[in-house]
Parts: sequence; C-alpha cells; structure tokens
Amino acid sequence: MKIKKILISQPRPEIERSPYFEIARNFNVEVDFRPFIQIEGVPAKEFRKSRIDVLSYTAVIMTSKNAVDNYFRVCNEMRIIVPETMKYFCISEATAYYLQKYIQFRKRKIFYSNFSFADLVEIIKKKHKEEKFLLPCTDMPNDEYTDLLDREGIRYVKAPLYKAVYSNLTDIKMEEYDLLVLFSSAGITSLLNSFPGFSQKHTLIAAFGEQTAKAVIQAGLKLHIHAPQPQAPSMAMALEQFLKGEQKGNKQWEPVSLSIQNIEEMTPEKKQPPKRNKVPAMPKPPKEAPVKAKAVEKKVEEKKIAPKAKVVAKVKPVAKKTIPAPKKKAKPVAKKVAPKKAAKPTQKKAVKKAAPKKSSKPAAKKPVVKKKQAKRKR
Repeated sequence: MKIKKILISQPRPEIERSPYFEIARNFNVEVDFRPFIQIEGVPAKEFRKSRIDVLSYTAVIMTSKNAVDNYFRVCNEMRIIVPETMKYFCISEATAYYLQKYIQFRKRKIFYSNFSFADLVEIIKKKHKEEKFLLPCTDMPNDEYTDLLDREGIRYVKAPLYKAVYSNLTDIKMEEYDLLVLFSSAGITSLLNSFPGFSQKHTLIAAFGEQTAKAVIQAGLKLHIHAPQPQAPSMAMALEQFLKGEQKGNKQWEPVSLSIQNIEEMTPEKKQPPKRNKVPAMPKPPKEAPVKAKAVEKKVEEKKIAPKAKVVAKVKPVAKKTIPAPKKKAKPVAKKVAPKKAAKPTQKKAVKKAAPKKSSKPAAKKPVVKKKQAKRKR
C-alpha cells in the first residue's frame, strides 16, 4: 500500500516553512487541511462567573495557539494589564514564538518543550514548582495534562477560556484519503457525528497524544501511527519516519495496528517511574563501614598513647622558667627615677605668683592724673 493523499484535521498553517509542506515535496504526497473542531471564545461575562483572579497567578501554561489568543483576549476585555514578571510555559517552540503577537519576547521569561507535555512538567519541577499556574483550556480539558500536573503536586487552576464546537464534515469524501491525522479526542467525536456509519477500510489513522490514541481504539478503529515518542516528538517527524519506512519496505508492506498496551509503553512518562523504584538496593556498604571504623579507632588510640610519654620527658626542665625573674625586678628601678617631672609644676607656680606685679603699673599712673588736676585748680 502506498500513501498518496493525507488529511490533517487542523487549519492550514500560515507559515510556508511548515514541515507538512516539506513532507509533500519530499515524498510526492498531497496534503489537505480541514479543522474538525471550531474554537469559540468564552465571553468575559461568563468567565467572571468562575471567580478566577488572573493577576493572582505568577505563571501560565500554554498548550496551543488557541490558548494564547483567548488568554490575552479575555485580559483585554476585562481590562487586565498582564505584568512583565509573568512566566510562560509553552508546549512547543512554535507556541512560544507565537507569544510575540502580544508581548515582547526578549523581555519575558518563556520556557518551552518539544511537543511533549511530560517534558514541560519536568521543566516546571526543577526550578519553578513553587509558582502558581493558570491553565487556559476548553470547557472539556485534556485529562492527560491535568493527570500529570496532579501526579507531580503542581499547583494550578483550569481556566475555561474557549469552547470546542464540532465542524460539519459531510462535504468531505473520506474514501479518497489514505491517511487521516487526528490531534484530539474531540476530533474523533466530530468525525463520528458527521459520519455515524464510518468504516475505516484501507484508511490509516495517526493520533497525537495518549488520550487521542486511546479514544481511536475505544471507538473501534485501528491506529497505525502514534506521537509523541522519543524518536519523533512531533507528528510531522512521525509521518516522515513512517513514509521513509514505506519506501524502504517491500511492495507487500503493510502497517501494523497499535494497541493500548503499545501506546502506554511508547509514552515517556510511563517509562520513567519504574527506574526510580529499582535504585534503593544499596544498604550493604554501611554494615561493613562500622567494623573498619573500630579498627581505625584502635590504631589512633595506640598512636595517642606514645606521644604522651615523650611529652612527660620534655617537661622536666622546669628551671628555665625561673631565669627571667630578676629581669622583672629591674623594671621598677626605672620607675623610681621618674620623679624629675615634679620640678615642672614648681616653675608654673612661680609664674603664677609673678603675675600680680602687672597690677602695680596702673597704680603709678593715678598720682600723675591728680597732679594735673591740681595744677588746673590753681
């Protein structure tokens, strides 16, 4: 079986460098885009009923571009000025760069992962677990995201900012497509609402996310491609690897349908916890350690006893300490010679006694004045 036509259940990307366009060129495949879900924003009046204070949260988790658009739309309608200290955690690099539409990218704290919510949760756990997170989502949030946040004990609040409305797909001829790509469980319900008696036949199905993959199998359909995976963190990479395997394979090559067990084994968050449980098997070394410590203590005690005998032999010459005694008696002799300084105050007293002589001068002047006055009387 050779794939010639692919239907992707998302709107057509605005960027010409989209990886889906490169896949169409490299593998000579026709790629069509049709959103299975239409997004409608929740008015600010309805959002106020939830009594969520946007400014009381220090970080926001952005899982899609729709979450970004509706978050800033509601803030504008409610006249809320988002502070520059707000932190943004995005599920992909494309979603992070999409924030430039509303904020200055360089002046803000923005973190992102490679299309994996599990990796984004690990980034939060390392240095940002104390933050209070706001999760913009639909009225029916993704349980895969909320389960991971609850498991790691991260504080968050769901903010229903937009609704998912099923599209009318009756004008599409599903039989013409060899591969159908789905990104949410709501896309499957939209497909079954438009085509109640849908039969898969030769059409292959690709699903992004664990919840989407399980919904495909639970609906009675066969799943052939699943992402994200360690080797393919995005759906575009998973499609590229799948098409390369098709080219290398034989003419009778047929894709293998996946089960729920295979999906659980592929998800990285399921593989990590068992590794932590195998580690605690190391309590043996501490049992031998105290035995060695006792032997070391005995050697140390033996070494301490020997230097004590040597110290006693050296302490015997006590007479050396009595020799500097006569030197101390010579010091007070120098102190007795010091009374020469007492002669200075005697000079000061003499100066003070001589000072009253100055008062005798004006007494001599008085008789002169009297003589002049006597002459004038005459």
